[in-house]
Amino acid sequence: MTDEILDVAVVGGGVSGVYAAWRLLTEGRKSRVTVFEASDHVGGRLLSVTPPHIPNMTAELGGMRILPAVQPVITKLIQVLNGDADPTDRIETYPFPVDQPNNISYLRGVHLRLSDFTSNPSLVPYHLTFLESGQTAGQIAINAIDQIVPGITNPNLNEAQRRKMAQEATFDGNPLYKQGFWQVLMRVISGEAYQLALAAGGYESTLSNWNAADAIPWYLSDFGVDPKYEGFKKGFQQVPLTISERVKKAHGNIVCNKSVSGFAWNGEVIELHLEDGSTVQAKALILAMPRRALDLITPNSPVLQDKRVSRLIKSVTPRPLFKLFTTYKSPWWLASGVKKGRTTTDLPVRQTYYWPKDDGQPATDGRAMLMASYDDGLNIGFWDGFRPKRGLRKQAGREAGPEWFIGEADKEGEGFEGWREYRAPAAMVAEVQRQLAVIHGLQFTPDVIDASFKDWGDDPFGGGWNSWNIGVKSQNVKKNILNPLEGVPVYICGEAYSDAQGWVEGALQTADAMLKEYFGICPLC
Repeated sequence: MTDEILDVAVVGGGVSGVYAAWRLLTEGRKSRVTVFEASDHVGGRLLSVTPPHIPNMTAELGGMRILPAVQPVITKLIQVLNGDADPTDRIETYPFPVDQPNNISYLRGVHLRLSDFTSNPSLVPYHLTFLESGQTAGQIAINAIDQIVPGITNPNLNEAQRRKMAQEATFDGNPLYKQGFWQVLMRVISGEAYQLALAAGGYESTLSNWNAADAIPWYLSDFGVDPKYEGFKKGFQQVPLTISERVKKAHGNIVCNKSVSGFAWNGEVIELHLEDGSTVQAKALILAMPRRALDLITPNSPVLQDKRVSRLIKSVTPRPLFKLFTTYKSPWWLASGVKKGRTTTDLPVRQTYYWPKDDGQPATDGRAMLMASYDDGLNIGFWDGFRPKRGLRKQAGREAGPEWFIGEADKEGEGFEGWREYRAPAAMVAEVQRQLAVIHGLQFTPDVIDASFKDWGDDPFGGGWNSWNIGVKSQNVKKNILNPLEGVPVYICGEAYSDAQGWVEGALQTADAMLKEYFGICPLC
């Protein structure tokens, strides 16, 4: 590498990393800024690929949507990026459908429509109390939350007010932050209601035992009454890719396939150690990385080994997340009475999305695509026998592990490299197809044409999102981790240590807080 000393080195080419670099170059009067990204692309956990021969759809193997009503930072960022963009380069969104009255919920061997939870509650195969019967999974959770923190579901409250209420709340005489979400839920609803909320809600980890003071406002933001989601016409990865172009335009550098193994501070400059044996010096270092990635470089980074820093880093836990997309010659699921939104089930596939076209409309003829399985938490373990061991896929390549699914794109031999890079194991695809047939009550489902999957438990991510640990005062950690060791110009930002964990909004929140506090750069306005 060059002997030039960088103003700022940024490790991590996800949203928070490229965003921080862009703002430093354009408003922070930093002229020498380089982003080091271990993978071959920018985007981090935003990974958008085009399915073969379906040009009007984009498979989101990572983050897939936003909530404009409660996510002002990403909403403002898109407006700014679009302000002087060529019309063909604008970042455009569409209404992203989720739960529709006619969607299926297949639970305990019973086929239900979502409307049945309220209109035909006797069909729901759970032994609910008379107060719990007749509610959707979301309503059960929200009513329980209002018992735990009375008044917090008031629609007149904003996000900050709900968060403050939860962080200051006690439940049964104990501070809420010292209790797990699952623990307090089980005090106010029956075990059957909890199992229903878990199964029909589609997610394993959201109702699990993480810090209740953070989980409650988080749940209300994400799954509150009638949330309105927006998807991306050209894929969510367009956001970090657009920012990366702004970085280059401002004469910053983004270097992919450059993995950092550690760093040291000598009192004057920071020396980055790259896995290829080279070194880079910088006046300041931004680690735009999730917890697992920080853990991986800690053995070679004395600053991160400091007990105070280590406690901050370990205040969150990575959560597994898995996605599998499959394509077909026609939208066969129409025969079961569904065409958009999602199906939920207690089978290991957990959630299936009838993937929309880039205008948000459902596919009604011709080639179509499913997010066949969107899985998290303990259910990830079901699929482990179908895939290579975590962390080995990149090093071992396609020769390791099980037989890979050979799709139409593979047989063609060229093109669709992004999709093919994440192709799925054949046995995994076959098992997903078997479960899809059961869920939809069909004796026959057409063959899969192409398949692609991503397990975010692989290094260096360790999970698809991160959650606050029980007993942690997140409001303190969020502030202190921005510059975890006073006097050392090392800064940490990203989704993991935010109020909006699992969302790009959280990554931008922490980047903005760091830039304002330590570089004098105000949030976008």
